[in-house]
Amino acid sequence: MHATPPPVTFDPGLGLAVLRTPNSQYALRVAPDGSPRHLYWGAPLDTIGLTALPDPVSPAASSFESDAAADELAPQTGARFGPAGLRVRFADGTRGTQWHFAGHTVDGGELRLHLTDRHRPLRTDLCYRVRTDTDVVERWTELTHTGPPDGPPDPVVVERLDSASWTAPPLADYRLSHLVGGWNSEFQLRRDRLPVAETVLTSRRGLTGHHASPWLALDDGAASEEHGEVWSTALAWSGSWRITVHRDPVGRTNWTGGFGHEGLAWTLAPGETIRTPVYAGLYTPHGFGGASRAWHDYVRAHVLPEPGRDRPVLYNSWEATGFDVDEAGQIRLAHLAARLGAELFVLDDGWFGARRDDRAGLGDWTPRPGAFPRGVRPLADEVHRLKMDFGLWVEPEMVNRDSDLYRAHPDWVMHSPHLDATELRNQLVLNFARPEVEAWALETLDGIVREHGVDWLKWDANRPFTEAGWDGHPDPDRLWIDHTRAVYRVMGRLRESHPGLRIEACAGGGGRVDLGVLARTDQAWPSDNTDPVDRICVHHGFGQLFPAQAMAAWVTDSPNPATGRRTPLRFRFHVAMAGALGIGGDLTSWSDEELDEAAALVAQYKRVRPLVQRGHQHRPVTDGPTTAVHYASPDGSEHALLVWRPATRFGHHPAPVRLPALDAGARYLDPDLDQVHDGAVLVHRGIDPRLPAGDYASSLIRLRRLGP
Repeated sequence: MHATPPPVTFDPGLGLAVLRTPNSQYALRVAPDGSPRHLYWGAPLDTIGLTALPDPVSPAASSFESDAAADELAPQTGARFGPAGLRVRFADGTRGTQWHFAGHTVDGGELRLHLTDRHRPLRTDLCYRVRTDTDVVERWTELTHTGPPDGPPDPVVVERLDSASWTAPPLADYRLSHLVGGWNSEFQLRRDRLPVAETVLTSRRGLTGHHASPWLALDDGAASEEHGEVWSTALAWSGSWRITVHRDPVGRTNWTGGFGHEGLAWTLAPGETIRTPVYAGLYTPHGFGGASRAWHDYVRAHVLPEPGRDRPVLYNSWEATGFDVDEAGQIRLAHLAARLGAELFVLDDGWFGARRDDRAGLGDWTPRPGAFPRGVRPLADEVHRLKMDFGLWVEPEMVNRDSDLYRAHPDWVMHSPHLDATELRNQLVLNFARPEVEAWALETLDGIVREHGVDWLKWDANRPFTEAGWDGHPDPDRLWIDHTRAVYRVMGRLRESHPGLRIEACAGGGGRVDLGVLARTDQAWPSDNTDPVDRICVHHGFGQLFPAQAMAAWVTDSPNPATGRRTPLRFRFHVAMAGALGIGGDLTSWSDEELDEAAALVAQYKRVRPLVQRGHQHRPVTDGPTTAVHYASPDGSEHALLVWRPATRFGHHPAPVRLPALDAGARYLDPDLDQVHDGAVLVHRGIDPRLPAGDYASSLIRLRRLGP
């Protein structure tokens, strides 16, 4: 009987490090020049097979092309001509570092490779972590100036410090999956043949961004939803970022990524360390669906703060009232929301300062007297009496010029003294990298939560960074790192001080959704566009990485305020049921029939909520305009299927939806129709989606496995 090898091993004689997950292996070797080089990432191999692997070499080696294996993090020295993951500049103008391998440390599932510069006081630790319940490999880098803090100043300028570089094996071809979009059209999935070039995915906005996402997947062009090898990575960072994918002419493909974007530089002083965010990656032989489910399990187990708590059915007042809020109107909406079965009532923008529109008030976080003469607490008390939690919208990183805060502290905003400041949505960005601004934000938000009985904060950020300077600071580009980390700290300290407080991430929709912010929040608002047809595509892209419980999804009015499209209430609800259900329409304009139908649909959602929010998500392959999502309980006993068909065609009846995740040897009960189905039929032929006639048709089908 063979003993199970530990999760991490390092053989000093071979310079071979192996990291093991339940279903994959990651291996590297330390080269004679002291550089850690990639060896293998894929299905598990036995020790003999792994140690026998030759170092990957270029088939086009020459005096113009290195034959060395790909770096685990490439410095800008030697015969390296691809994108460098570490770029440094010393005071004498020297660029780049040359590594000496100084040893390693293994602590359970964590590996550290210690590298020192051969000539300079600089140390780099390449860090890896694996766990026994996930195939995700976490990686990060720590860069330290090892000169004495009390010695002569000898700063190192850091022009690039990536978290990790990843390498794909030789494949017949390469296909890149990534997410693109814009405001109101986030998370649009693209699968493109990877060109022989450097492909850069990036955000220069100070936020993760609507336009791209720090997630990608690579395959050979033949992977499907349930079959084929897929390598996927995701960066846990909520500020600017950059990932460069390099496919060279002889077929080698690797990518490197981390925080910051081109043009930024940070100064590393003696005794100082910069630690990068985690850049996580996984391998699966089970296609894009297998990759998504592995990510979802990882996010629930190791990212979300409280994955076991149900995400409440919320009501948000923004689309009902805009800035025109007052106590009486919000209480009326709260009563209607409670009638529908909402569990959380959120008062959105307009409740504070001089906030009658978007031109004033940001920064002055006290109730607007004209709207709430008694303060917000009476509204919160009434919401609590109605057995709902109470939430408030905040945008603490932003300020209007027309505010008491800006008039008192104009120096708190990000600005470059010799440039005119660009206002977007009539607001500027506060520099949370300044300790006094971080302290103000924490004190202000803590007071809001305490004084107003707040259970939920919707934390918004409605503009990117521009002219982002820090007047008088010796290292002004630090704000691109330190602002984001201050936001993280404020969120974390609020949760520590107020157990049970929940936070929703928002940035004008999906402008800041990533593994970093989700480690401090409960769910994210993926798009300001609530049109259900558009949301089907948004949800599909979002679900490539993130689980449904992290995805806020609202039912709003028809016609939709973004697109003008008219859709039935049932269709809107069925689309929103694919995530954390919310309602955002003007309930005062809904008829009694609509309110009753909505209440019944909310009750229907609550019956399947455990499956949607904590089950395994499958994306069945469907015909033409029909789309479906299948949620299965972890033990396979309970299932929910959501099906949508935005448009119909004459003579085209929707095909049965095959459910390959079911057990072909079992039988399944549809409790709503009291029908029993043979598992083999559902797997191989499919189930009738029971879509009503006409456009914007949808259905929710529940199944329960019979017997053991």
